[in-house]
Amino acid sequence: MSAQKHVPFLMTRAGAVSALTLAAVGGSMLVPGASSEAYAATTHAGKALKVAASKKGAPYRYGAMGPSRFDCSGLTLYSYKKAGKKLPRTAQQQYNKTRHIRASSRQVGDLVFFHSGSSVYHVGIYAGSGKIWHSPKTGSWVKLEKIWTKSVWYGRVG
Repeated sequence: MSAQKHVPFLMTRAGAVSALTLAAVGGSMLVPGASSEAYAATTHAGKALKVAASKKGAPYRYGAMGPSRFDCSGLTLYSYKKAGKKLPRTAQQQYNKTRHIRASSRQVGDLVFFHSGSSVYHVGIYAGSGKIWHSPKTGSWVKLEKIWTKSVWYGRVG
């Protein structure tokens, strides 16, 4: 029987338990419209993601940390600061400070670190579906974009 056929039963049995909680506990989409992405909106990571998304279109500027211009690590620092978490300044320092996780364990709001060899050169915030919010380079702006390489590591802010 599919998860969809279980929804009425789960909702009846759930009582006061919210649909978001059911979706998070089940680890899959038990309730239409509820997902782990929706659940993440209540976490520091989800709040940071929401802040980053709110900066869509803000121009890139090397060394900028907001509120109207950002470089890549400036966007992640600013977003997590607004969500109540402190990060160091550079992408490499942020990688060193996060709990490293496998790609299969990544969640919305985790940091995505782009690397060459052992050196991290770029960072963004995972938005789900293989996409990140980031501030990529001079002449660009904060945007949602598909992860374009397999040379990435993931980190979770504690």
